[in-house]
Amino acid sequence: MKKFLFLTVVFLTAGFAQAQDAAKAKALLDEVYTKVKGYDNVYVDFKFALDNAEAGIKQETRGDVTLSGEKYLFNYLGSQQLFDGNKVYTIVPENEEVTIEDQSDEKDAITPSKMLTFYKEGHNYAWDILQNVQGRKIQYVKLTPIDSNSEIKSRLLGIDVNTKHIYKLIETGNNGTKTTITVNSFKTNQPVSETLFTFDEKKYTDAGYYIIKN
Repeated sequence: MKKFLFLTVVFLTAGFAQAQDAAKAKALLDEVYTKVKGYDNVYVDFKFALDNAEAGIKQETRGDVTLSGEKYLFNYLGSQQLFDGNKVYTIVPENEEVTIEDQSDEKDAITPSKMLTFYKEGHNYAWDILQNVQGRKIQYVKLTPIDSNSEIKSRLLGIDVNTKHIYKLIETGNNGTKTTITVNSFKTNQPVSETLFTFDEKKYTDAGYYIIKN
């Protein structure tokens, strides 16, 4: 009987501690969301790394994105993606091609406009490690998809404890692929053109681009 009571107390204590950690993790993510939503716009310069040892894939590149509300302008791998709040425009100068389509509704996909909100649904939360990165305290929060059929195994969000800005996102897929996005520069309330998030179709048709509308 004593052993049963002891085990019961241990399990209850562990469960309570996990619940506290989950609540603490969710609260930190909510702080990040509230902080960044208070800016008129955000500019992020980042490093992108893709690694799958089994498949022999290792790639590194950089990109940048300007966000204002749900709208964004995303520069990556020589291409540009624009979301004006209604349609997504993917501009590929190398192919002289523009694809126009609705925003992806794939639940596992993290688009720039979902970067601050994807955690709100469909995840379990856990408080993870605290790292010191060149004098900055980076607290990691682990997100595990509730959906057992998700292609994502887990996501780690590294958050600067002082600024409440995202420093790193590490996504691990069930196929062993690890994707890491590290923020090099995070700027807020930058002067931007009124037409930054506006697609000028005539500009591209006049330049001979092929327009694909999905």
